[in-house]
Amino acid sequence: MLQKLLLLIATFFNVGKISKAPGTMGTLATIPLWWALWHAGPFLYMTVTILLIPIGAMAAQAYVKHSNTHDAQEIVIDEVVGFLITMVWLPLTWQSLVIGFIVFRFLDIVKPPPIRQLDRTIKGGIGVMIDDIAAGLIGSLLMQFLYSHTNWLGSQIISVAPSTPLF
Repeated sequence: MLQKLLLLIATFFNVGKISKAPGTMGTLATIPLWWALWHAGPFLYMTVTILLIPIGAMAAQAYVKHSNTHDAQEIVIDEVVGFLITMVWLPLTWQSLVIGFIVFRFLDIVKPPPIRQLDRTIKGGIGVMIDDIAAGLIGSLLMQFLYSHTNWLGSQIISVAPSTPLF
């Protein structure tokens, strides 16, 4: 029973079994979860995202053992976690969604250093997860930069200095 549940989690409830672009499909399937977690508030968003890391690693390990393949394309729980990390603390706008999606998928597909090194050197369930976690962290940094320095995400943080001194 637990084994079946872990295999379902690894494939994000069989989304990873879609034959065309399973990683992209896994990221797309994460959008409703991102939306729901955003509405639930930052504490729950962060809690679920952090809990999905060890759960995802266990699920990925179960799938690796089941399929006898490292990082099988059907495993998309890593994309789920990476995308949630990329999108943390961003406004709920179509612009942040589209740009965040593109940024994360680019980093996940291209795997620039150090993501590539992590992908090649760490094996097992955590190895499956670690490159997408790194892509999510780098994606989050890029998105936070865009959020605080541009209006590309449809919302701008405005720092207003007081017009009169406080003292």
